[in-house]
Amino acid sequence: MSTDTTRRILVTGATGYVGGRLLRALEQQGERVRCMARTPASLDDWIAPTTEVVKGDVFDRPSLERALTDVDTAYYMIHSMGSKEEFEAKDREAAENFAAAAKATGVRRIIYLGGLGEESADLSTHLRSRHEVGRVLASTGVETIELRASVVIGTGSLSFELIRALSERLPVMITPRWVRVKAQPILITDVVRYLVASLDVPEGSGGVYEIGGADICTYGDLMKEYARQRGLRRFFVGVPFLTPRLSSLWLGLVTPVYARVGRKLIGSIRHPTVVTNDRAKERFPDIHPLGLADAIARVLRKETSTVAETRWCDAVSSAGEVRSIEGTQLGPRLIDKRTRIVTVDGARAFTPIRQIGGKRGWYFVNWLWRVRGFFDLLVGGVGLRRGRRDPEHVRVGEPLDFWRVEAYEPDHRLLLRAEMNVPGRAWLEFTVEPDGDGTRIHQTAIFDPKGIFGRLYWYGVFPLHVVIFRGMLRNIARRAERDQ
Repeated sequence: MSTDTTRRILVTGATGYVGGRLLRALEQQGERVRCMARTPASLDDWIAPTTEVVKGDVFDRPSLERALTDVDTAYYMIHSMGSKEEFEAKDREAAENFAAAAKATGVRRIIYLGGLGEESADLSTHLRSRHEVGRVLASTGVETIELRASVVIGTGSLSFELIRALSERLPVMITPRWVRVKAQPILITDVVRYLVASLDVPEGSGGVYEIGGADICTYGDLMKEYARQRGLRRFFVGVPFLTPRLSSLWLGLVTPVYARVGRKLIGSIRHPTVVTNDRAKERFPDIHPLGLADAIARVLRKETSTVAETRWCDAVSSAGEVRSIEGTQLGPRLIDKRTRIVTVDGARAFTPIRQIGGKRGWYFVNWLWRVRGFFDLLVGGVGLRRGRRDPEHVRVGEPLDFWRVEAYEPDHRLLLRAEMNVPGRAWLEFTVEPDGDGTRIHQTAIFDPKGIFGRLYWYGVFPLHVVIFRGMLRNIARRAERDQ
Protein backbone atom coordinates (compact mmCIF):
# COMPACT_ATOMS: atom_id res chain seq x y z
CA MET A 1 0.00 0.00 0.00
CA SER A 2 1.41 3.37 -0.99
CA THR A 3 1.72 6.21 1.52
CA ASP A 4 1.29 9.84 0.55
CA THR A 5 3.39 11.68 3.14
CA THR A 6 2.09 15.07 1.98
CA ARG A 7 -1.53 14.46 2.94
CA ARG A 8 -2.74 15.21 6.43
CA ILE A 9 -5.09 12.74 8.15
CA LEU A 10 -7.31 13.68 11.07
CA VAL A 11 -8.18 11.02 13.65
CA THR A 12 -10.99 11.64 16.10
CA GLY A 13 -11.65 9.27 18.99
CA ALA A 14 -7.98 8.36 19.33
CA THR A 15 -8.43 7.67 23.06
CA GLY A 16 -11.01 5.00 22.23
CA TYR A 17 -10.54 1.30 21.66
CA VAL A 18 -10.54 1.20 17.85
CA GLY A 19 -9.32 4.77 17.41
CA GLY A 20 -6.21 4.09 19.47
CA ARG A 21 -5.34 1.02 17.39
CA LEU A 22 -5.96 2.96 14.18
CA LEU A 23 -3.67 5.76 15.33
CA ARG A 24 -0.83 3.30 15.92
CA ALA A 25 -1.29 1.74 12.47
CA LEU A 26 -1.28 5.11 10.70
CA GLU A 27 1.84 6.22 12.56
CA GLN A 28 3.62 2.96 11.72
CA GLN A 29 2.70 3.44 8.08
CA GLY A 30 4.35 6.85 8.11
CA GLU A 31 1.21 8.91 7.61
CA ARG A 32 1.04 12.57 8.54
CA VAL A 33 -1.46 12.37 11.42
CA ARG A 34 -3.34 14.99 13.38
CA CYS A 35 -5.48 13.98 16.38
CA MET A 36 -8.39 15.99 17.72
CA ALA A 37 -9.17 15.71 21.43
CA ARG A 38 -11.17 17.67 23.97
CA THR A 39 -8.27 17.19 26.38
CA PRO A 40 -5.03 17.12 24.34
CA ALA A 41 -3.02 16.07 27.39
CA SER A 42 -4.85 12.74 27.34
CA LEU A 43 -2.83 11.82 24.24
CA ASP A 44 0.59 12.89 25.50
CA ASP A 45 1.69 9.33 26.27
CA TRP A 46 0.00 7.74 23.25
CA ILE A 47 1.29 9.55 20.20
CA ALA A 48 4.46 9.42 18.14
CA PRO A 49 6.66 12.55 18.07
CA THR A 50 5.51 13.25 14.51
CA THR A 51 1.79 13.26 15.37
CA GLU A 52 0.08 16.60 15.89
CA VAL A 53 -2.62 17.05 18.54
CA VAL A 54 -5.21 19.84 18.43
CA LYS A 55 -7.92 20.77 20.89
CA GLY A 56 -11.40 20.29 19.46
CA ASP A 57 -14.95 19.26 20.27
CA VAL A 58 -17.65 18.03 17.90
CA PHE A 59 -20.11 20.34 19.66
CA ASP A 60 -17.89 23.39 19.04
CA ARG A 61 -18.03 24.24 15.33
CA PRO A 62 -15.10 26.75 15.28
CA SER A 63 -12.79 24.23 16.94
CA LEU A 64 -13.85 21.62 14.38
CA GLU A 65 -12.99 23.89 11.48
CA ARG A 66 -9.57 24.62 12.98
CA ALA A 67 -8.93 20.89 13.40
CA LEU A 68 -10.06 20.06 9.84
CA THR A 69 -8.14 22.83 8.07
CA ASP A 70 -5.70 21.38 5.49
CA VAL A 71 -6.94 17.85 6.16
CA ASP A 72 -7.26 15.41 3.25
CA THR A 73 -9.04 12.53 5.02
CA ALA A 74 -10.83 12.52 8.37
CA TYR A 75 -11.66 9.47 10.49
CA TYR A 76 -14.88 9.84 12.46
CA MET A 77 -14.65 7.53 15.49
CA ILE A 78 -17.02 9.25 17.90
CA HIS A 79 -20.17 8.04 19.63
CA SER A 80 -22.18 8.81 22.77
CA MET A 81 -23.07 5.26 23.83
CA GLY A 82 -21.99 5.96 27.40
CA SER A 83 -24.16 9.05 27.70
CA LYS A 84 -26.86 9.18 30.36
CA GLU A 85 -28.89 11.40 28.06
CA GLU A 86 -30.68 10.62 24.78
CA PHE A 87 -27.58 9.76 22.81
CA GLU A 88 -29.31 9.71 19.40
CA ALA A 89 -29.78 13.48 19.44
CA LYS A 90 -26.20 14.04 20.63
CA ASP A 91 -24.78 11.75 17.94
CA ARG A 92 -26.88 13.46 15.27
CA GLU A 93 -25.76 16.95 16.31
CA ALA A 94 -22.12 15.89 16.48
CA ALA A 95 -22.23 14.33 13.00
CA GLU A 96 -24.00 17.36 11.52
CA ASN A 97 -21.34 19.67 12.92
CA PHE A 98 -18.52 17.46 11.66
CA ALA A 99 -20.00 17.05 8.18
CA ALA A 100 -20.57 20.80 7.79
CA ALA A 101 -17.06 21.63 9.00
CA ALA A 102 -15.53 19.02 6.68
CA LYS A 103 -17.39 20.53 3.73
CA ALA A 104 -16.37 24.09 4.67
CA THR A 105 -12.69 23.21 4.98
CA GLY A 106 -12.45 21.12 1.82
CA VAL A 107 -11.91 17.67 3.32
CA ARG A 108 -11.73 15.10 0.50
CA ARG A 109 -12.98 12.01 2.35
CA ILE A 110 -14.53 10.94 5.64
CA ILE A 111 -14.03 7.38 6.91
CA TYR A 112 -16.48 6.18 9.54
CA LEU A 113 -16.83 2.95 11.52
CA GLY A 114 -20.47 2.12 12.24
CA GLY A 115 -22.46 -0.90 13.32
CA LEU A 116 -23.60 -3.84 11.24
CA GLY A 117 -27.32 -4.59 11.13
CA GLU A 118 -30.14 -4.67 8.59
CA GLU A 119 -32.41 -1.65 8.33
CA SER A 120 -35.76 -2.41 9.96
CA ALA A 121 -38.52 -0.63 11.84
CA ASP A 122 -37.59 -2.25 15.15
CA LEU A 123 -33.84 -1.64 14.89
CA SER A 124 -32.31 -0.79 18.28
CA THR A 125 -31.74 2.87 19.11
CA HIS A 126 -27.99 2.29 19.17
CA LEU A 127 -27.78 0.71 15.70
CA ARG A 128 -30.33 3.14 14.32
CA SER A 129 -28.16 6.00 15.55
CA ARG A 130 -24.98 4.49 14.08
CA HIS A 131 -26.66 4.21 10.69
CA GLU A 132 -28.05 7.73 10.92
CA VAL A 133 -24.60 9.12 11.69
CA GLY A 134 -23.27 7.59 8.48
CA ARG A 135 -26.04 9.22 6.44
CA VAL A 136 -25.48 12.59 8.10
CA LEU A 137 -21.73 12.50 7.46
CA ALA A 138 -22.38 11.91 3.76
CA SER A 139 -25.17 14.49 3.52
CA THR A 140 -23.01 17.51 2.64
CA GLY A 141 -21.38 15.85 -0.36
CA VAL A 142 -18.01 14.95 1.18
CA GLU A 143 -17.23 11.41 0.04
CA THR A 144 -17.90 9.11 3.00
CA ILE A 145 -16.81 5.52 3.39
CA GLU A 146 -18.90 3.84 6.07
CA LEU A 147 -17.61 0.51 7.36
CA ARG A 148 -20.19 -1.46 9.34
CA ALA A 149 -18.79 -4.10 11.67
CA SER A 150 -20.27 -6.79 13.89
CA VAL A 151 -18.69 -7.97 17.17
CA VAL A 152 -15.04 -6.91 17.40
CA ILE A 153 -12.71 -9.57 18.82
CA GLY A 154 -9.65 -8.20 20.59
CA THR A 155 -8.00 -7.64 23.94
CA GLY A 156 -9.75 -4.66 25.51
CA SER A 157 -12.77 -4.79 23.17
CA LEU A 158 -16.10 -4.27 24.95
CA SER A 159 -17.66 -7.27 23.17
CA PHE A 160 -14.70 -9.56 23.81
CA GLU A 161 -14.32 -8.57 27.46
CA LEU A 162 -18.01 -9.34 27.95
CA ILE A 163 -17.63 -12.78 26.33
CA ARG A 164 -14.49 -13.50 28.32
CA ALA A 165 -15.97 -12.45 31.66
CA LEU A 166 -19.08 -14.58 31.20
CA SER A 167 -17.06 -17.59 30.09
CA GLU A 168 -14.45 -17.32 32.84
CA ARG A 169 -16.77 -16.62 35.78
CA LEU A 170 -19.90 -18.69 35.17
CA PRO A 171 -19.64 -22.51 34.90
CA VAL A 172 -23.41 -22.60 34.33
CA MET A 173 -25.00 -19.77 32.37
CA ILE A 174 -28.69 -18.88 32.34
CA THR A 175 -28.91 -17.45 28.85
CA PRO A 176 -31.61 -15.17 27.40
CA ARG A 177 -32.74 -15.19 23.78
CA TRP A 178 -30.06 -12.77 22.57
CA VAL A 179 -27.37 -15.42 23.15
CA ARG A 180 -28.83 -17.31 20.15
CA VAL A 181 -28.69 -14.33 17.78
CA LYS A 182 -26.28 -14.65 14.84
CA ALA A 183 -23.25 -12.39 14.39
CA GLN A 184 -20.15 -12.28 12.20
CA PRO A 185 -17.31 -11.40 14.61
CA ILE A 186 -14.18 -9.76 13.24
CA LEU A 187 -10.69 -9.47 14.70
CA ILE A 188 -9.64 -5.93 15.66
CA THR A 189 -6.55 -6.26 13.46
CA ASP A 190 -8.79 -6.86 10.44
CA VAL A 191 -11.01 -3.88 11.33
CA VAL A 192 -7.95 -1.63 11.42
CA ARG A 193 -6.76 -3.04 8.08
CA TYR A 194 -10.07 -2.04 6.49
CA LEU A 195 -9.88 1.42 8.02
CA VAL A 196 -6.33 2.02 6.80
CA ALA A 197 -7.04 0.55 3.35
CA SER A 198 -9.96 2.98 2.98
CA LEU A 199 -7.43 5.80 2.63
CA ASP A 200 -6.32 4.65 -0.79
CA VAL A 201 -9.41 3.32 -2.56
CA PRO A 202 -10.21 5.22 -5.78
CA GLU A 203 -12.29 8.38 -5.84
CA GLY A 204 -15.99 7.63 -6.11
CA SER A 205 -15.79 4.71 -3.66
CA GLY A 206 -18.09 6.25 -1.07
CA GLY A 207 -20.91 4.25 0.45
CA VAL A 208 -21.59 1.50 2.97
CA TYR A 209 -19.30 -1.53 3.26
CA GLU A 210 -20.27 -4.41 5.55
CA ILE A 211 -17.24 -6.09 7.11
CA GLY A 212 -17.09 -9.31 9.11
CA GLY A 213 -14.91 -12.30 9.85
CA ALA A 214 -14.92 -15.55 7.92
CA ASP A 215 -17.49 -17.25 10.18
CA ILE A 216 -21.13 -16.63 11.12
CA CYS A 217 -21.99 -17.80 14.64
CA THR A 218 -24.22 -17.07 17.64
CA TYR A 219 -23.11 -15.29 20.78
CA GLY A 220 -23.41 -18.67 22.49
CA ASP A 221 -20.98 -20.11 19.94
CA LEU A 222 -18.60 -17.29 20.77
CA MET A 223 -18.62 -18.16 24.45
CA LYS A 224 -18.29 -21.89 23.75
CA GLU A 225 -15.29 -21.36 21.47
CA TYR A 226 -13.60 -19.11 24.01
CA ALA A 227 -14.24 -21.68 26.75
CA ARG A 228 -12.94 -24.50 24.54
CA GLN A 229 -9.67 -22.71 23.86
CA ARG A 230 -9.27 -21.90 27.55
CA GLY A 231 -10.00 -25.49 28.57
CA LEU A 232 -13.19 -24.57 30.47
CA ARG A 233 -16.33 -26.75 30.71
CA ARG A 234 -19.40 -24.55 30.51
CA PHE A 235 -23.12 -25.35 30.46
CA PHE A 236 -25.86 -23.16 28.99
CA VAL A 237 -29.49 -23.11 30.11
CA GLY A 238 -31.69 -21.02 27.83
CA VAL A 239 -34.62 -19.05 29.26
CA PRO A 240 -37.11 -16.81 27.40
CA PHE A 241 -37.93 -14.28 30.12
CA LEU A 242 -34.77 -12.24 30.78
CA THR A 243 -35.62 -8.71 29.58
CA PRO A 244 -32.91 -6.38 28.25
CA ARG A 245 -33.06 -4.40 31.51
CA LEU A 246 -32.64 -7.49 33.69
CA SER A 247 -29.92 -8.79 31.38
CA SER A 248 -28.04 -5.48 31.58
CA LEU A 249 -28.10 -5.56 35.39
CA TRP A 250 -26.90 -9.15 35.28
CA LEU A 251 -24.05 -8.19 32.92
CA GLY A 252 -23.15 -5.32 35.22
CA LEU A 253 -22.72 -7.71 38.13
CA VAL A 254 -20.58 -10.36 36.42
CA THR A 255 -18.75 -8.52 33.61
CA PRO A 256 -16.82 -5.26 33.12
CA VAL A 257 -19.85 -3.80 31.30
CA TYR A 258 -21.82 -1.38 33.45
CA ALA A 259 -25.59 -1.43 33.29
CA ARG A 260 -26.18 1.77 31.29
CA VAL A 261 -23.95 0.59 28.45
CA GLY A 262 -25.24 -2.96 28.90
CA ARG A 263 -28.81 -1.91 28.12
CA LYS A 264 -27.73 -0.25 24.88
CA LEU A 265 -25.45 -3.14 23.98
CA ILE A 266 -28.16 -5.76 24.48
CA GLY A 267 -30.59 -3.61 22.56
CA SER A 268 -28.19 -3.92 19.62
CA ILE A 269 -27.19 -7.58 19.87
CA ARG A 270 -30.77 -8.81 19.81
CA HIS A 271 -30.55 -8.07 16.05
CA PRO A 272 -28.53 -10.30 13.68
CA THR A 273 -25.30 -8.61 12.60
CA VAL A 274 -24.11 -10.50 9.53
CA VAL A 275 -22.72 -9.37 6.18
CA THR A 276 -25.40 -9.39 3.46
CA ASN A 277 -23.38 -8.43 0.36
CA ASP A 278 -19.91 -8.70 -1.21
CA ARG A 279 -19.14 -4.98 -1.65
CA ALA A 280 -16.26 -5.10 0.87
CA LYS A 281 -14.71 -8.14 -0.84
CA GLU A 282 -14.87 -6.39 -4.18
CA ARG A 283 -13.45 -3.07 -2.90
CA PHE A 284 -10.81 -4.60 -0.57
CA PRO A 285 -9.75 -7.81 -2.36
CA ASP A 286 -6.45 -8.08 -0.45
CA ILE A 287 -8.07 -8.31 2.98
CA HIS A 288 -9.05 -11.82 4.11
CA PRO A 289 -10.44 -11.66 7.68
CA LEU A 290 -9.79 -14.54 10.06
CA GLY A 291 -12.49 -16.92 11.25
CA LEU A 292 -13.76 -17.16 14.83
CA ALA A 293 -11.37 -19.84 16.16
CA ASP A 294 -8.28 -18.21 14.66
CA ALA A 295 -9.33 -14.75 15.87
CA ILE A 296 -9.80 -15.90 19.48
CA ALA A 297 -6.55 -17.86 19.34
CA ARG A 298 -4.74 -14.75 18.12
CA VAL A 299 -6.14 -12.71 21.00
CA LEU A 300 -5.35 -15.33 23.65
CA ARG A 301 -1.74 -15.50 22.47
CA LYS A 302 -1.47 -11.81 23.36
CA GLU A 303 -2.95 -12.30 26.83
CA THR A 304 0.52 -12.67 28.29
CA SER A 305 0.90 -8.91 27.82
CA THR A 306 0.32 -7.12 31.13
CA VAL A 307 -1.18 -4.01 29.57
CA ALA A 308 -3.82 -3.90 26.84
CA GLU A 309 -2.85 -1.52 24.05
CA THR A 310 -6.27 0.14 24.22
CA ARG A 311 -9.52 -0.64 26.05
CA TRP A 312 -13.13 0.24 25.26
CA CYS A 313 -13.46 2.16 28.54
CA ASP A 314 -10.38 4.30 27.79
CA ALA A 315 -12.57 6.55 25.65
CA VAL A 316 -13.59 9.62 27.64
CA SER A 317 -17.11 9.25 26.21
CA SER A 318 -17.50 5.72 27.60
CA ALA A 319 -18.87 7.05 30.89
CA GLY A 320 -21.07 9.75 29.40
CA GLU A 321 -20.86 13.39 30.38
CA VAL A 322 -17.42 14.99 30.55
CA ARG A 323 -17.03 16.69 33.92
CA SER A 324 -13.61 18.34 33.75
CA ILE A 325 -12.80 20.67 36.61
CA GLU A 326 -10.65 22.80 34.32
CA GLY A 327 -12.53 25.78 32.91
CA THR A 328 -15.74 24.71 34.67
CA GLN A 329 -17.97 27.04 36.62
CA LEU A 330 -18.45 25.41 39.99
CA GLY A 331 -20.97 26.29 42.60
CA PRO A 332 -20.14 26.52 46.31
CA ARG A 333 -17.67 23.67 46.52
CA LEU A 334 -17.58 21.32 49.49
CA ILE A 335 -14.00 20.37 50.33
CA ASP A 336 -12.37 17.83 52.63
CA LYS A 337 -8.61 18.46 52.73
CA ARG A 338 -6.09 16.42 54.72
CA THR A 339 -2.32 16.61 55.07
CA ARG A 340 0.36 14.26 56.32
CA ILE A 341 4.15 14.62 56.51
CA VAL A 342 6.42 11.69 55.67
CA THR A 343 10.18 11.27 56.08
CA VAL A 344 10.90 10.33 52.47
CA ASP A 345 11.51 12.34 49.32
CA GLY A 346 8.76 13.42 46.91
CA ALA A 347 9.22 10.55 44.46
CA ARG A 348 8.87 7.92 47.20
CA ALA A 349 5.95 9.74 48.78
CA PHE A 350 4.19 9.82 45.42
CA THR A 351 4.77 6.13 44.56
CA PRO A 352 1.74 4.69 46.44
CA ILE A 353 -0.39 7.51 45.04
CA ARG A 354 0.69 6.64 41.50
CA GLN A 355 -0.16 2.98 42.17
CA ILE A 356 -3.60 3.55 43.72
CA GLY A 357 -6.68 1.59 42.61
CA GLY A 358 -7.07 -1.52 40.49
CA LYS A 359 -5.85 -4.73 42.13
CA ARG A 360 -3.87 -2.77 44.72
CA GLY A 361 -7.01 -1.08 45.96
CA TRP A 362 -7.44 2.14 47.92
CA TYR A 363 -5.29 1.37 50.96
CA PHE A 364 -8.14 1.35 53.47
CA VAL A 365 -11.37 -0.70 53.85
CA ASN A 366 -11.20 -1.96 50.27
CA TRP A 367 -14.34 -4.01 50.88
CA LEU A 368 -16.26 -0.77 51.40
CA TRP A 369 -15.00 0.60 48.08
CA ARG A 370 -16.25 -2.61 46.46
CA VAL A 371 -19.65 -2.18 48.10
CA ARG A 372 -19.78 1.38 46.75
CA GLY A 373 -18.93 0.06 43.31
CA PHE A 374 -21.61 -2.61 43.53
CA PHE A 375 -24.34 -0.07 44.34
CA ASP A 376 -23.05 2.17 41.57
CA LEU A 377 -23.54 -0.70 39.12
CA LEU A 378 -27.10 -1.24 40.34
CA VAL A 379 -28.04 2.34 39.45
CA GLY A 380 -26.40 2.21 36.02
CA GLY A 381 -22.96 3.52 36.97
CA VAL A 382 -19.52 2.28 36.01
CA GLY A 383 -18.67 0.44 39.22
CA LEU A 384 -15.13 -0.71 40.04
CA ARG A 385 -14.81 -3.34 37.31
CA ARG A 386 -12.76 -1.19 34.94
CA GLY A 387 -9.70 -1.46 37.20
CA ARG A 388 -6.64 0.26 35.82
CA ARG A 389 -4.71 -0.21 32.60
CA ASP A 390 -1.24 -0.44 34.11
CA PRO A 391 -0.40 -1.31 37.75
CA GLU A 392 2.52 1.13 37.89
CA HIS A 393 1.84 4.06 35.58
CA VAL A 394 -1.12 6.32 34.82
CA ARG A 395 -1.84 8.72 32.00
CA VAL A 396 -4.26 11.57 31.58
CA GLY A 397 -7.69 10.56 30.29
CA GLU A 398 -7.67 6.88 31.25
CA PRO A 399 -10.19 5.28 33.63
CA LEU A 400 -9.13 4.15 37.07
CA ASP A 401 -11.90 2.12 38.75
CA PHE A 402 -14.87 4.53 38.96
CA TRP A 403 -12.61 7.56 38.50
CA ARG A 404 -10.85 9.03 35.46
CA VAL A 405 -7.41 10.62 35.46
CA GLU A 406 -7.95 14.32 34.76
CA ALA A 407 -4.45 15.63 35.52
CA TYR A 408 -1.14 13.95 36.24
CA GLU A 409 2.26 15.44 37.02
CA PRO A 410 4.79 12.69 37.82
CA ASP A 411 5.94 12.71 41.44
CA HIS A 412 3.78 15.74 42.20
CA ARG A 413 0.05 15.65 41.39
CA LEU A 414 -2.76 13.22 40.57
CA LEU A 415 -6.30 14.54 39.98
CA LEU A 416 -9.12 12.01 39.64
CA ARG A 417 -12.61 12.86 38.40
CA ALA A 418 -15.50 10.74 39.70
CA GLU A 419 -17.57 8.84 37.14
CA MET A 420 -19.81 7.04 39.63
CA ASN A 421 -23.41 8.18 39.95
CA VAL A 422 -23.55 11.04 42.47
CA PRO A 423 -25.85 14.09 42.69
CA GLY A 424 -23.16 16.49 41.57
CA ARG A 425 -19.54 16.42 40.43
CA ALA A 426 -16.65 15.08 42.47
CA TRP A 427 -12.86 15.00 42.32
CA LEU A 428 -10.09 13.49 44.43
CA GLU A 429 -6.68 15.17 44.30
CA PHE A 430 -3.29 14.17 45.68
CA THR A 431 -0.23 16.45 45.66
CA VAL A 432 3.18 16.22 47.30
CA GLU A 433 5.61 19.03 48.12
CA PRO A 434 8.91 19.33 50.03
CA ASP A 435 8.66 20.03 53.75
CA GLY A 436 12.02 20.43 55.44
CA ASP A 437 13.77 17.08 55.38
CA GLY A 438 10.59 15.28 54.42
CA THR A 439 7.55 15.60 52.17
CA ARG A 440 4.04 16.86 52.78
CA ILE A 441 1.22 14.85 51.17
CA HIS A 442 -2.03 16.68 50.49
CA GLN A 443 -5.26 14.76 49.88
CA THR A 444 -8.31 16.79 48.81
CA ALA A 445 -11.86 15.62 48.10
CA ILE A 446 -13.87 18.21 46.13
CA PHE A 447 -17.62 18.03 45.61
CA ASP A 448 -19.79 20.36 43.51
CA PRO A 449 -23.33 19.47 44.70
CA LYS A 450 -26.32 19.53 42.40
CA GLY A 451 -29.16 21.18 44.31
CA ILE A 452 -30.40 20.27 47.75
CA PHE A 453 -30.05 16.54 47.11
CA GLY A 454 -26.38 17.02 46.38
CA ARG A 455 -25.84 18.75 49.70
CA LEU A 456 -27.86 16.12 51.56
CA TYR A 457 -25.71 13.44 49.92
CA TRP A 458 -22.45 15.13 50.95
CA TYR A 459 -23.44 15.68 54.56
CA GLY A 460 -25.06 12.25 54.76
CA VAL A 461 -21.88 10.41 53.76
CA PHE A 462 -19.45 12.89 55.36
CA PRO A 463 -18.97 10.88 58.59
CA LEU A 464 -18.07 7.85 56.47
CA HIS A 465 -15.75 9.95 54.30
CA VAL A 466 -13.94 11.17 57.41
CA VAL A 467 -13.11 7.59 58.35
CA ILE A 468 -12.25 6.46 54.81
CA PHE A 469 -10.15 9.42 53.70
CA ARG A 470 -8.31 9.65 57.04
CA GLY A 471 -7.46 5.95 56.91
CA MET A 472 -6.50 6.09 53.24
CA LEU A 473 -4.05 8.96 53.72
CA ARG A 474 -2.57 7.35 56.85
CA ASN A 475 -1.90 4.11 54.97
CA ILE A 476 -0.51 5.91 51.91
CA ALA A 477 2.00 7.59 54.24
CA ARG A 478 2.86 4.29 55.90
CA ARG A 479 3.32 2.59 52.54
CA ALA A 480 5.64 5.36 51.34
CA GLU A 481 7.83 5.14 54.45
CA ARG A 482 7.75 1.33 54.57
CA ASP A 483 8.94 0.95 50.97
CA GLN A 484 11.87 3.37 51.23
